[in-house]
Amino acid sequence: MTGFSSDDGETRGTSSLEKMLGLLDAFTTTEPAWSTEDLIGFSGTSRSTCYRYIKTLQEAGLLTPVAGGAWMLGPRIIELDRTMRLADPVTIGGGPAMRRLAEETGHSVLLCVLFSGTVMCVDDVPAAGAPAGLFSRGQRRPLFAAAASKVILAHLPPHQLRALFARHGAAIAEGGLGADWDDFRNALRAIREAGHCITVGEFRPGILGIAAPLFNAEGGVLGSLGIAAEARRVPEKRRAALADQVMAAAKDACARIAQEQPRAARPARAVG
Repeated sequence: MTGFSSDDGETRGTSSLEKMLGLLDAFTTTEPAWSTEDLIGFSGTSRSTCYRYIKTLQEAGLLTPVAGGAWMLGPRIIELDRTMRLADPVTIGGGPAMRRLAEETGHSVLLCVLFSGTVMCVDDVPAAGAPAGLFSRGQRRPLFAAAASKVILAHLPPHQLRALFARHGAAIAEGGLGADWDDFRNALRAIREAGHCITVGEFRPGILGIAAPLFNAEGGVLGSLGIAAEARRVPEKRRAALADQVMAAAKDACARIAQEQPRAARPARAVG
């Protein structure tokens, strides 16, 4: 089990709040329940500090006790997920374009956003007969592999790309994006100029991915919209036409997202 650090308090720029919220990273589909002792070990903090973190997260509804003294993710997360589904501009704006693209192409469609150095699927429309476990809402994927991620990466600001290359040069090279800065920059420029990215087998063996970027009203990249299909069922001569359909759907989604953004930006009302 991997923790944060061996020190209590703030270490290497990690605040107490970050450490507390980092406890939530322990919970996965393969390890959904954790004992208090294991959470103490995961956190790398003192027993008293971890008890305080757990108590705070429980009071917030982010953790809940289960049989045997174990802890699982709490019901507040379900409430937050519902709020996102009903109010998030990207999910709302991308939904109609996703459904239309799935109907037009017959392929699975996914909506992804950049999240904490990775890319997360936040919505999906599975095609009939799609391979099990192809992707699902809440599933993370690496930033440097597959179309849905690479097309987001290509539109990040240059200073951010330089920092990523400095820290993750090996992963970038492994993802076929270049062994040095110039190759990396040229690979991303080619994706930007094409307006889409096509990959095969980079996230799942034998799966074709075609994705286009999504932008906010100010032109900043938000995420990507794309299709996923078994590569053997999509001849290469059809892929350019599919890319055009994906880009058209992404353009429509961007327009809808821009319409939704002002609603999300309204000032909060005073309470009391």
